[in-house]
Amino acid sequence: MLVLVFISVSLRFYQEYGSSKAAMKLSEFVRCPVKVQRCAGRVYQTELVVQIDQRDVVPGDIVIFEPGDLFPGDVRLLSSKHLVVSQSSLTGESWTTEKTADIKEDQSTPLLDLKNICFMGTNVVSGGGTGLVVSTGSKTYMSTMFSNIGKKEPPNDFEDGVRRISYVLVAVMLVAVTVIVVIDYTTSHDLTESILFGISVASALTPQMLPLIVNTSLAKGALAMAKDRCIIKSLSAIRDMGSMDILCFDKTGTLTMNRAIVVNHIDSWGLSKEKVLQFAFLNSYFKTDQKYPLDDAILAHVYTNGYRFQPSKWQKIDEIPFDFIRRRVSIIMERKAEDKSRHVFDRVMVTKGALEEIMKICSSIEDVDSGTNITFTSEHYQRILNMVEEISNEGLGVIGVAIKSLDTETSYQRKDDDETFESDMVFLGLITFFDPPKDTAKQALWRLAEKGVKAKVLTGDSLSLAIRVCKEVGIRTTHVVTGPELELLNQESFHETVKRATVLARLTPTQKLRVVQSLQTVGNHIVGFLGDGVNDSLALDAANVGISVDSAASVAKDFADIILLEKDLNVLIAGVEHGRLTFGNTMKYIKMSVIANLGSVLSILIATVCLKYEPLTPRQLLTQNFLYSVGQIAIPWDKMEEDAVKVPQKWSQKGLPMFILWNGPVCTLFDVSALLFLWFYYKANGVDDSMFFHSAWFIEGLLMQTLIIHLIRTEKIPFIQDLASWPVLCSTVLISAIGIAIPFTPMGDVMGFVELPLSYFGFLLVLFLGYLFVGQVVKRLYIMVYKRWL
Repeated sequence: MLVLVFISVSLRFYQEYGSSKAAMKLSEFVRCPVKVQRCAGRVYQTELVVQIDQRDVVPGDIVIFEPGDLFPGDVRLLSSKHLVVSQSSLTGESWTTEKTADIKEDQSTPLLDLKNICFMGTNVVSGGGTGLVVSTGSKTYMSTMFSNIGKKEPPNDFEDGVRRISYVLVAVMLVAVTVIVVIDYTTSHDLTESILFGISVASALTPQMLPLIVNTSLAKGALAMAKDRCIIKSLSAIRDMGSMDILCFDKTGTLTMNRAIVVNHIDSWGLSKEKVLQFAFLNSYFKTDQKYPLDDAILAHVYTNGYRFQPSKWQKIDEIPFDFIRRRVSIIMERKAEDKSRHVFDRVMVTKGALEEIMKICSSIEDVDSGTNITFTSEHYQRILNMVEEISNEGLGVIGVAIKSLDTETSYQRKDDDETFESDMVFLGLITFFDPPKDTAKQALWRLAEKGVKAKVLTGDSLSLAIRVCKEVGIRTTHVVTGPELELLNQESFHETVKRATVLARLTPTQKLRVVQSLQTVGNHIVGFLGDGVNDSLALDAANVGISVDSAASVAKDFADIILLEKDLNVLIAGVEHGRLTFGNTMKYIKMSVIANLGSVLSILIATVCLKYEPLTPRQLLTQNFLYSVGQIAIPWDKMEEDAVKVPQKWSQKGLPMFILWNGPVCTLFDVSALLFLWFYYKANGVDDSMFFHSAWFIEGLLMQTLIIHLIRTEKIPFIQDLASWPVLCSTVLISAIGIAIPFTPMGDVMGFVELPLSYFGFLLVLFLGYLFVGQVVKRLYIMVYKRWL
């Protein structure tokens, strides 16, 4: 038993070595020097700007920040100038947020939407300002997000079930062993021998192979998933994957390609116009400062759709690069002369960027009928906004495109006033774009649904965008909700809404956590969560199965149980299959070992009462138990029936006790039948016949326990309708052969065995056929009543 425990613990330690869950990794966000205002002097105090380590910042400090700085705490803005902040570390959203000190927020404004508050862990993209530090360390919003992370989680249903059945076995062991020791002592009057026999019976009742079988099954699953490019940090997560019935994930990169494609190019009246695409293309083509994914999308759209805009006929003169204050980029270019006597003509400036920023610098608009430029009125402005709102409701993003004719003598002075130069432009139209779903996403979701795993989208993106993506991949959008709407619900309504909703958008990290916990506690679901950002860490830690990707934030990978080397749902399907195979084989062992061990001990108890001697000596009993245990090592390599892996597998609190009550007595019934046959047919009821009885009982018990494996492992008829895997068959044949051969070998003499007549093996054949028949009848009745087997 000690050797088996050592092997089991060593195997698990080897598999999980170097992969532990870290508590918190906030240092990567806040390690930087910070400029603060401090007072110097005892008599005459002077305000100085000093640079200190972020760990020395305290509430009440006034910090000064510039582009690239990280906020060392939660900060209330005192002054700001064109301040743009990235909150992706908290929200997971890639876009930036404008912040300003000169605003009074309403109490109903969501925390992360506050314009005058900057949070620890976020960073300045552009602009600058000053702010008052209101909280640091564990008092900050980011730290409160992680307040529950790293705490010991309560045992899951499987662990709780194993613990309960262990308590039952211990209770049975104490009662049975006590009775057996007392009865044996009354007949043998040898207390030492009786206690030794009792300890042997206790050992036979103990499922010694449970840790080894469980860990071998998990390790086998981990190796199989490694071939599917998965890193398993927590072996128990594989088993939980088999029980998982809800998978929550963000849409970006999971359902979508995480890149933009151009959908349409329209003018201000909503009509498709090639001119809009042409000048957007020329802007992206000549742009050199920094190309964004949208530039690549425009270029790809033009090239793949056969447009011939001939950029070689244009020559770039200058560029006004993109920044987060203007949120646009301008290219100054001119058309090359076809006549060599003339050098250039048609100098223009093409500007594209955020729609509101483009419309702000336009004074004219191209008329849809005449093609001439007319004044850009407020009616035009409102009509475009209404059109854009409809486009946004379809889940599409937009950018504006404008143009301005320039004199050939006009040149842009770099670092001059961009606002003045980018003015009086003509609004051309819009480019609409979309982050398309992956080709494999729809099929993967369909396969997950086939296996009984429901999908829920938990995202920080807008609701309209999430709905569009979900419709594309086949996720129902009849029940959708946003984070701000969830905040207004009471506890009961919250749980009911989360239960029905398939798409939950604009969620904060704490709301994602609440959703996962609601599904676990109220819905009694096994929840998997796939996330890759800091904002997903709470949900990753709380989920039964935390899944991340290798490109994720390090803190997300630390809290994940499984790391995917490819962000593809098809990989998870393989994980679900491995998990259900692992869970099924583990349950096979638990049920068959408990039935075999309890049946064997009950049979020994009956035999001890009936006989005047021990039915097996301690040495024989331990040898029988050892051989049976070795034969079970092949169980992790067994196969599962197709129906068993189609639905999530969960531990049933009432299932195992009822399973034992139905099937346990069958085993004891045929052990007692063997006892009666030996008693009446061979007259082996006296002390002189003890060696013969020991030999016969040893073989019958070993073969019976070995046969139980094949009866329990399938709901079909064993050996006829369903055959075990070849490792299980080989182990059965090998162990049975060793058990039968022992009495005929010199080892049998040492063990106290004698050779058995051939007629006894004929009886065993009839006995086991009867056992298989009765066991199959009981199995069908059990399935009719409880609608399941394992």
